[in-house]
Amino acid sequence: MTSLRARLVRRTTRAYFNTIDAEKADVHAMRNTWHSAAKVLWTPRNVTVEQTRIHGMNAEWLTPKGRPEDKLLLYLHGGAYVMGNCATHRQMVSYLAKFSGIKALLPEYRLAPENPFPSAIDDAVGLYRSLLADGYAAKDIVIAGDSAGGGLTMATLLSLRDAGDPLPAAACLLSPWLDLAATGDSMTTRAKKDPWFQPEDMPIVAAYYCREDELRNPLVSPVYADLSGLPPLYIQVGEDEILLSDSTRAAEKIKVAGGDVEIEIWPGMWHVFQAFLLQVPESKRAVKKLGRYVCRALQNGSSSES
Repeated sequence: MTSLRARLVRRTTRAYFNTIDAEKADVHAMRNTWHSAAKVLWTPRNVTVEQTRIHGMNAEWLTPKGRPEDKLLLYLHGGAYVMGNCATHRQMVSYLAKFSGIKALLPEYRLAPENPFPSAIDDAVGLYRSLLADGYAAKDIVIAGDSAGGGLTMATLLSLRDAGDPLPAAACLLSPWLDLAATGDSMTTRAKKDPWFQPEDMPIVAAYYCREDELRNPLVSPVYADLSGLPPLYIQVGEDEILLSDSTRAAEKIKVAGGDVEIEIWPGMWHVFQAFLLQVPESKRAVKKLGRYVCRALQNGSSSES
């Protein structure tokens, strides 16, 4: 049964999203509001935060005490490609770093609509290559991302694979946005269950990132891509989100292609529910499982459970 705390957070956040009119929303104002509000979020003890610039981007290193120097988690934040930064994702990613025992790099890639497709992909691919040039081995890197960051993670993997670059050890996707054309059956089957999103709003949001004729480009919507030859993937998605079938279709394509994929559908959960790990017990359990997966992928022994 879904926890009481999960039901309360679901109800509260639903009330907020019900106030948003996608057609009239000012994406820049929403971005500024979210970025400013997120500054009050805290990180766990024994995880240091260090601001840096890498490959022309502002970024943060989130480093747990006693971590290995040669392994890292590259985390690509979500926010519909139009918002999100270090402040909005620092808390969740710092706990992921803590639970995995691996330092995390959280970059601020370019956002739409000022920088539409493929700017974010160019940034992520260039950053990954710069990490290799700095001496990190591909086998010592895991890439992860939520929502649009999950789609960006997949697009990065596809770009690296097609260019012949060495691929990371694994990737983690949290409620990934993998079909900007919004053709999945969960757009219908979960429309009344999703507490945040409405199917009719998805084309409006997607238009900030790409043109209509690009919606089925495999790098925009990886569900339309050849998903063979990818590293192992771990997907977490909420049972009640309209993006559910983005994850299930991608997982099925990877399995058919002979790939290694693990997908978990969390009952009663919504989009990127993991972000509420300090309020919702299911969310904390999910982030701990992500940490264990990252740890195993990098063969770094046991992760922290505190």
